[in-house]
Amino acid sequence: MAPRTSWSLRRRSKVVELSLAVASAISVAVGASDPTLAPAAPEGALLIGLPLLGLAVLLYRRTLPFVPFLISALLTGLSPAVTAALFVTAYAMGRYEPRWDLRITAAVLGLVAMAQPWNQSTGDAFLTGIVGGAFAVLLPGAVGAWVRTRAELLVALREREQRAEAEQELLAKDAVLTERTRIAREMHDAVGHRVSLMVLQAGAIEMAAGDRNRVATLAEQVQTAGRQALDELRQAVGVLRSGDQDEAPLAPQPGLDDLERLVKECRAVGMAVELHAPPALSVDPVTSRAAYRIVQEALTNAGKHAPGAQVFVDVDRDEHELVVRVRNGAGRPVDDAPGGGFGLVGLRERVRTLGGRLRAEPRLDGGFVVEAVLPT
Repeated sequence: MAPRTSWSLRRRSKVVELSLAVASAISVAVGASDPTLAPAAPEGALLIGLPLLGLAVLLYRRTLPFVPFLISALLTGLSPAVTAALFVTAYAMGRYEPRWDLRITAAVLGLVAMAQPWNQSTGDAFLTGIVGGAFAVLLPGAVGAWVRTRAELLVALREREQRAEAEQELLAKDAVLTERTRIAREMHDAVGHRVSLMVLQAGAIEMAAGDRNRVATLAEQVQTAGRQALDELRQAVGVLRSGDQDEAPLAPQPGLDDLERLVKECRAVGMAVELHAPPALSVDPVTSRAAYRIVQEALTNAGKHAPGAQVFVDVDRDEHELVVRVRNGAGRPVDDAPGGGFGLVGLRERVRTLGGRLRAEPRLDGGFVVEAVLPT
C-alpha cells in the first residue's frame, strides 16, 4: 500500500507544505551557488537533489519525515552552505516521527553532515561543525519533539475530559433511574394500599347491601380512602414535576408510630388484624419508614390474596436488629387476585439497601409469612 502523503491535508495545510518545500529548495540553491564557499556542491547532485528535496518536503514532511531529512542531510554533506533545509526537516523529525530509533539515526546523520569530518583538517573545525549541527539539527528536533509531546498531552487531557463527562452523564442517568425507582416504589406502597382497601370496602358494601347504616359508613370510608390515595399520588407526581427541591410538596413520612393507625384502617374494612409491638420504639427514621412499608405491603397482600384470614403483626427489637413479622392464615380462595409481584420485589430491594434480610414464603397451613430483619 502506498504511503499517505501530506497532499491529502486541508487546503491551508497544503499551502504551508508548498511554501516550506519552495523555501527549502531555494535556500539550498542560493547557498550552493555562493562562490565564496569551497568546496562547492556538484551541479549534478543539485540538479537531482533540489527537485527531490522540494517534492519530499511537499509530500512526506508530515507522513514520512525521515525521507526529506535524509535528502537534506545528503545535500548538506556536499556543501557547508546547504543547511537551511535541515531546520525544516529536523523539526519535522521531532514533530511527526514517533520512533526514537529513527530520531537518533537522523540526529547522528545530521551531525555528521554538518561536521563533514572528511573535509576537516583540524579538530577545532570538526568541533565547530558539531556545534553548528547541534543548532541546526538537535535544537529544531528538540522543539519538534516538545510540540509533539504537548499536542499528545492535550489530546490525552481532552479524551480524559470526554470520558469524565461521559461517566458523569452515566452517573446522572443512574441517579435519575434510582430516584424514579424509589418514587415508583413509594407510589406502589402508598397508593396500592389505599386502592386495595377501597376494593375490600367495596366488597363489604356489596355484602352489607341490606344495612343502610353499614353501607353509608363503608361508602364514607371508600370516599376517605380515595381522597387519601389521590393526595398521596398528587404528592408523588408533584415531586416529579417540581424542578426545585425546595418547591416539592413535603409531608411527614409514616413510620413505626403509625402502625396502630394502619391496623385500624385495615380493621375498618373487615380485616382481622392483631398488632403486637412495644409501645415506643426508637430507631432510625429510614428503618422506621421501611418497617412501616413492609407491614403495609404485607397487609395489602393478605387482604388481596387471603381475604377473611386472621393476620398477626409482630414487631420486636433487640440491641442490634429490628424484626418485623406479618403472618396470615389461609383465607377464602381467590381466583384472579390483582398484582404483578412487584410489591415483594420492592420490599427486597428496600431491605437489601438497608443491609437487612427478608423472608417471604408460604406456610404449611396454607397461609403466608413476611419477615424482615433490619439493622438498627
